[in-house]
Amino acid sequence: MADQGPNRRGVVGVIHRHGELLVIQRSLTVAAPGKFCFPGGGVEGEESEAEALIRELMEELSVAAQPVRRLWRSVTGWGVELAWWEAMLPADAQILPNPAEVASFGWYTPSAMSGLPDLLSSNRDFLHELRSGTFALSKLVE
Repeated sequence: MADQGPNRRGVVGVIHRHGELLVIQRSLTVAAPGKFCFPGGGVEGEESEAEALIRELMEELSVAAQPVRRLWRSVTGWGVELAWWEAMLPADAQILPNPAEVASFGWYTPSAMSGLPDLLSSNRDFLHELRSGTFALSKLVE
C-alpha cells in the first residue's frame, strides 16, 4: 500500500463464492512480502473507496469487480485506515494475478483462511469480527 501521508487510507476487497473467500499471497516485491490477505490497496487522491476497490482489483487480479457494500472499518497497527468492502466478480471472470503484486491466489473457507500461518493481522481481525456477527456476508454459507 503506497504511503499517502499522515492520513493513509486503503480498501480491502472481500469476494466470496460457495462459502469460500478469495485470498491472495503478496509477491516478494511489495510491502508485507509473501503474506496472505484479501486483495486491495491504497486509495489515491480524491478517489472514492468504491473507485479505489475497482482499480486495485483490476491492477492486482485483472478482474472487473463490482463493489456491493462497505462491511467494516478498521485501523492497522501502523495507522492505515481500512475500508472492508464486499465485492462481486462476474460469473465468467478469469482471475489473472499481476506477478508484480500477487504471487498466487486461492479460495478458502473462513476457517481455512484463519489457519494460514502468514495471514496479515488485519485480516485475522476481520475474520474475528465476521465470526462474532459484527457484520455478515451476503449468502455466505460455511
